[in-house]
Amino acid sequence: MISGVRIVAADSMGVRSLATFVDMCGVSVGVDLGAALAPRRFGLPPHSVEYERLERVLDVARRLVRESDVVVVTHYHYDHYIRGEPEIYYGKRLLVKDIERDINRSQRFRGYMFLKKSGLAYRAHVTPSDSSTFVFDKMVIEFSKPVWHGEPGSRVGKVLMVRIQCEDNSVIFTSDVQGPVDPDALSTLKSWSRPRPSLIILGGPPTYSSGTLVSEEAVRMGLEGLETVLRDVRPEILVVDHHLLRDIEYLKHIQRHVRIASELGVKLITAAEYEGRPVEQLEARRRELWRR
Repeated sequence: MISGVRIVAADSMGVRSLATFVDMCGVSVGVDLGAALAPRRFGLPPHSVEYERLERVLDVARRLVRESDVVVVTHYHYDHYIRGEPEIYYGKRLLVKDIERDINRSQRFRGYMFLKKSGLAYRAHVTPSDSSTFVFDKMVIEFSKPVWHGEPGSRVGKVLMVRIQCEDNSVIFTSDVQGPVDPDALSTLKSWSRPRPSLIILGGPPTYSSGTLVSEEAVRMGLEGLETVLRDVRPEILVVDHHLLRDIEYLKHIQRHVRIASELGVKLITAAEYEGRPVEQLEARRRELWRR
């Protein structure tokens, strides 16, 4: 575990999320502090256990939003911010995905509702952050250009990746790159390989929906992208989570990656393991929860 970096919630912890809190150089940054549940999985709605976990996680996320000096929103899918509660963001410095350019219709609408319709844009310090760099005393926060949420041309749009640097520590948050698949995302990650990242928090490929919601080819490319990150970026710790952990058999898809990581001296783990907790794939176990 990297001092000052906490993963608040993730799919390995029972909810759809990749919520992260960074407290370094005297600056606290909340990244994608939100969470959600799959409305249907295996034809079933969320179980009460999932709802309880979600409420517990959102309580923590709300508190950390209030404690953050800076709040980052990499895109506008509902598991990456807390919608319907603009008041918790009042007065905050928000670094967000631009809703006016390089964004699909759905995310533009959600971003408009979150920032403009709610009045938040006038009650917080909101800055579109695509391809931008910000300096807060000794901390540097750098944003990638918008990269695809998965394969190029994805109907779910684009996201931002974030690098937070504090002295010798470099922490990278890749959001929903699903591997990554997008060559532009891989290129940016390679450019961020120096200084060597202390930690990369990466959204893995959605193996659970291969051949249905996403193509088998996109999943294959995502797994190749993950290997490229291991070999060419080589962080000290690589947390792989989010979409990948919606597959109860996620480990069989990354056996090769685990071996390569070991050979390269990279610690490859889930968010739950990073936090010293057992992996709890509640969504992937929904049928089992309902049978109980």
